[in-house]
Amino acid sequence: MSIDVSQPVQPPVDGALRLCVDSLSVLRGGRRVLDHLSFSLSAGQALIVTGPNGAGKSTLLRALAGLLPRAGGSIAFEGGPSDVDLPQQAHYLAHSDGLKSALSVEENLEFWSRYLAQEPDPRSRTVGAALGVVGLGHVAAAPFGVLSAGQKRRAALARLLVAFRPLWLLDEPLTALDRASRERFAVAMRDHCGHGGLIIAATHEPLGLEEAAELALGSAG
Repeated sequence: MSIDVSQPVQPPVDGALRLCVDSLSVLRGGRRVLDHLSFSLSAGQALIVTGPNGAGKSTLLRALAGLLPRAGGSIAFEGGPSDVDLPQQAHYLAHSDGLKSALSVEENLEFWSRYLAQEPDPRSRTVGAALGVVGLGHVAAAPFGVLSAGQKRRAALARLLVAFRPLWLLDEPLTALDRASRERFAVAMRDHCGHGGLIIAATHEPLGLEEAAELALGSAG
């Protein structure tokens, strides 16, 4: 299976960046979930990965994030720093929000800002600005654990903004979000692509990226 993503969501700032996946195969539990999958994605572009449960959507994201070994094929991220591997140039947002319940929302994001930022980048947002983007400025001092499910997801999305990394790997990013929050995040995704970023998102729902390409994975059987 192969796909060539040809239309950017926004004109890319850094046209040199390119993710190339060639004949990727991944095994899970002895089963070949992905088999000779190929696609490419350039700066400013987004790819929506669809398919039934068990088709390999999460497996693909985890393989790109360096969390699953490849059984075959190659993954190359061209145009980035030669001494930084792909997982260090990517944000991976899974089903878990990845924030500490006892810390405040602000403290969580300050930690991730310090931990994830390799070097200062003008495309990184301050914690306050990131919370403004997702509409959570009013709960910055609240413990993360007391937030609603939707607020927790919005805080996790804010983590993508406080330390710029060019590749976003998103697994069902709209979980628990209401309509207004989805619209806010769609704006954030378009802004990321407009700054030369790339997005690969596994989802069952429209993300509001009309010009994104689609990769439909087959059934589990």
